[in-house]
Amino acid sequence: MSNILEKFDLHGRTAVVTGGAGLLGRQFSLALAQAGANVLVADLAQSAAEAHALTLREQGLRAEGTAVDVTDPNSTQAMAQAAREIFGSLDVLVNSAALDPKFDPANASAQGANAFEGYSLESWRQALDVNLTGMFLASQAAVQLMLEQGRGVIVNISSMYGLVGPDQRLYEQPDGTRQFKPVYYSVTKAGVLGFTRYLATYYAGKNIRVNALTPGGVFNDHDAIFTAQYSSRTVLGRMANLDEMNAAMLFLCSDASSYMTGSNLVVDGGWTAW
Repeated sequence: MSNILEKFDLHGRTAVVTGGAGLLGRQFSLALAQAGANVLVADLAQSAAEAHALTLREQGLRAEGTAVDVTDPNSTQAMAQAAREIFGSLDVLVNSAALDPKFDPANASAQGANAFEGYSLESWRQALDVNLTGMFLASQAAVQLMLEQGRGVIVNISSMYGLVGPDQRLYEQPDGTRQFKPVYYSVTKAGVLGFTRYLATYYAGKNIRVNALTPGGVFNDHDAIFTAQYSSRTVLGRMANLDEMNAAMLFLCSDASSYMTGSNLVVDGGWTAW
């Protein structure tokens, strides 16, 4: 019988992380590389992807960066081929690329225009294109190689707001200024869960496992009022630290979760348990 820690070992496997230069994407790339994986950091911003890959290499890890537009099938196909050309395989795909309205100090003011009544059709379509069609295209490109290899793992990033509706009271300021988590976020993140179950069952018997990871809110220098309001809604009484999704990600990507597919792993500090 193998040592349990061996099941988390990713040496010899290649992981592609879309949105790999994003807030959580950087964390996922780091965690998988630390577990031994060859990591392709894929992001719309090529310079950011390459910079993060360089940071990983400076730590003695194996990583390269590449540009990807997940809404473009040619781009996602090129991403998958790059993984095979650089590292020889594509064993793990983490679908982390997404539009995600932020409420940290640098972005919160922009969320005041997200009221449902006047939400623009253009913004709605753009979000569907990135958050759902992008996941569809990246997965479609990856599974072609996984089928050839006879194995593969896909992890799709959802959100607790794909399970429950946003508490819009969190985003109201003391002066009465209203901000909103937009409609597309809940709709697309709920769609991620349906997409996950579809792929898992579609590839039954093909040795391709597909699961979802559902994070709660991650602290990123949010203001004290928002942080306190958010924390009061969680069982653990706080927001997540940046690295607190990493162990769950490694579990889903590795053989430690070998009897798990079509599932959703929720890491939300107890938000949805109330």
